[in-house]
Amino acid sequence: MPSSNDQRHVNPWLIAVIVSMATFMEVLDTSIANVSLRYIAGSLAAGIDESTWVLTSYLVSNAIILPVSGWLATRIGRKRFYMLCVALFTVSSLLCGLAPSLSFLIVCRVLQGAGGGGLAPSEQAILTDTFPPAKRGQAFALYGVAVVVAPAVGPSLGGWITDTYSWRWIFFINVPIGILSLLLIYFVVPGIEPSQQTDARAGKRIDYLGFGLVALGLGCLQVVLDRGQIDDWFASTRITIFVIVSGTALILLVIHELTVDGPVVDLRLLGKPSFFIANLIMFLFGGILFGTTQLIPQLLQQLLGYTATLAGLVLSPGALLVICLLPLVGFLLGRGWQPKYLIMFGFLNTAAALWYMSGFDLQISFATAVWARCFQAAGLAFLFVPINTVAYSGLPPGKSNEASALINVMRNLGGSVGISVAQTMLARRSQFHQSRLVEYVAPMNLNYRAAIRGTAQRFTTDAPAGISRMARSIGSIYAELGRQALMMSYLDVFYVMSWAALCSVVAVWFLKKTKPGEHAQAH
Repeated sequence: MPSSNDQRHVNPWLIAVIVSMATFMEVLDTSIANVSLRYIAGSLAAGIDESTWVLTSYLVSNAIILPVSGWLATRIGRKRFYMLCVALFTVSSLLCGLAPSLSFLIVCRVLQGAGGGGLAPSEQAILTDTFPPAKRGQAFALYGVAVVVAPAVGPSLGGWITDTYSWRWIFFINVPIGILSLLLIYFVVPGIEPSQQTDARAGKRIDYLGFGLVALGLGCLQVVLDRGQIDDWFASTRITIFVIVSGTALILLVIHELTVDGPVVDLRLLGKPSFFIANLIMFLFGGILFGTTQLIPQLLQQLLGYTATLAGLVLSPGALLVICLLPLVGFLLGRGWQPKYLIMFGFLNTAAALWYMSGFDLQISFATAVWARCFQAAGLAFLFVPINTVAYSGLPPGKSNEASALINVMRNLGGSVGISVAQTMLARRSQFHQSRLVEYVAPMNLNYRAAIRGTAQRFTTDAPAGISRMARSIGSIYAELGRQALMMSYLDVFYVMSWAALCSVVAVWFLKKTKPGEHAQAH
């Protein structure tokens, strides 16, 4: 039986594959349930608005555990903590699939988010400790396949499973993968125990106040970002209270963690300029990745009538392209290419792709949408791995757990902010464009009157009682006006995101060049 501190030789690439399995499973669950909410609501006799807590509860729990996962891994041992997270995620997935009511499902999603929140930081720390600096870029390339591809295939996979079988199977599929992952981790992945210095630090009193402030601050912030647009932001008393509580808790957290011994979140790491900038860039990357991954299929379903499965298939070729390009990125890093320049290329390519998307119209073909996503995916492939390479370079000894937790928090927080901003812009810009377009829909406008007559001639079948062909024509024109306004708002969001990607290059410029062997001092 392998011990927790087993240091026998294991092929590092086998370890990378094993830890990537659990990552793919966890990241997939952040998006796979989105397309199944109305089925969940109908099956459990709940409203659509209530069912959105299936998503919110997972994200809140995930956000709370992420920043403290490095501290927990340090205290109880990384392998032991990692296996505990996989087990909790697997068991809670089974319970989610068996849920008899919405309240039970939400509780299970909280547990699932708690288990999932500890996976990514532990996995990145394991890869950092397993691979030498020269091979670390290639290892993160393999790991990046799971992180970048999973959100892309989640909606299409979730839609296909729900349409073909039942929404419960989007949770059941995690069970065999989780069991297999547990067995492989136990028998294959060597245990890496904390150093004596870390053990001494871990033996001090537990930072209960820090943990409470993390839970309160990030938990409330995640609720605000996820529910803000639905509840009309500060017009809602609940959202206003959550903002005040979150802001106060996070300010107190920063003050507390910078002054206490053995903090639950090591914010002092952000004092290292390259690590701080890498976290900022990862925040921007998360916003663009998760924001566009939600926007594109949403546009296709809302305005072009695509099914969830077909809309997801638009993203799939881009995911395959990422799989093909990530090994190239890892190879370039291994050959001494500066991560800084690869990140710049990635953001410039992404900006160009989003600018191209801002020229879409309501007649775009399936092929056009696929090629646009592939264009964007080519840039995303050059971001994740180099950003992580820069983040872990030159870290103090024994800090890989804490660093992994922080950088994963920034990616997920960036994703939440990106989605929230995009959805708010969609709603506000749609209202703006609709108010402008209505100016041309006036009874005395000759073009409008001609459009009514032309549309009325197409309604040759009998209308419902009391509804004339003219009324149906006016209704059709106003429906088209709404579609045009919504499409224009999508184009606005793509345009703004293209500028955001372009401005990200400025932040990248301040990254210093990494020196060969510099990241060796992390261990």
